[in-house]
Amino acid sequence: MTSPERTVPSVPHPLTWLYAPGDRPHVVARALTSGADIVIVDLEDAVAPDRKDYAREATAELLREPGHPVPVHVRVNALDTPTAAKDLAALAALPGLAGLRLPKVTSAEQVIHLAETTPPAAPGTTPLHALLESALGIERAHAIASAHPALRGISLGEADLRADLGVRGDAGLDWSRSRVIVAARAAGLSPPSQSIHPDIRDLEGLAASCAQGRTLGFLGRAAIHPRQLPVIERAYLPTEAELEQAETIIKAATTEQGAQALQDGTFIDAAVVAAAHRTLSLARRR
Repeated sequence: MTSPERTVPSVPHPLTWLYAPGDRPHVVARALTSGADIVIVDLEDAVAPDRKDYAREATAELLREPGHPVPVHVRVNALDTPTAAKDLAALAALPGLAGLRLPKVTSAEQVIHLAETTPPAAPGTTPLHALLESALGIERAHAIASAHPALRGISLGEADLRADLGVRGDAGLDWSRSRVIVAARAAGLSPPSQSIHPDIRDLEGLAASCAQGRTLGFLGRAAIHPRQLPVIERAYLPTEAELEQAETIIKAATTEQGAQALQDGTFIDAAVVAAAHRTLSLARRR
């Protein structure tokens, strides 16, 4: 159990992002109370072509009012389509919008253009998140990640990337995953969240995949069903042993002088202390 003296800092980074189809307002409404940290209303892959206009109108109705239980992001349609332009014109300035998810980004110029031409709902800029879903997007990952201050995160769209690369086994995406993690860090962004696990019944597989993602450096994951949320959260919250180790590191760093090693051989320097603080910052309670 958590020791009584432990202080749990607030969480600076969401762990669960739940997609909900924009043409099903009742599903979006349930998603908002599902326990997800962020809800992403999807206007792209989850919506059939003949439902795009309705999905946009329903989402606009939702976003005309602020004050939702959790932040609401919208994944617009691919940026090189007329549908995306309609999405942005209808939604970008609405007060309930907390962020825009940009699919199939392949260049920094796309991000810059969008950031400088889309009117925000409030002073400043609407937070943007780029999805890299092609070989070209992966090759330009750092340029995209550092394109504009409005860009707050990058992540993978693995279904499209898998098709573009002709990858069959899951391990074939590990290089692309690491590339995105490194690009985000180099650009000063938060660690990327993992792409969705498409089989909503396979919770054991989801847990194993999350464990691997955490090893690679991801932080949190997108989901397509509420039942996936507890699995993702358990996988990414630190264990009791990790919390105790982080507390030990921070205590040693603040009570002794200079770089040193703990009894288990852990060498304490500024990077190790920063990692310990990040671990404690994830020790949240709902």
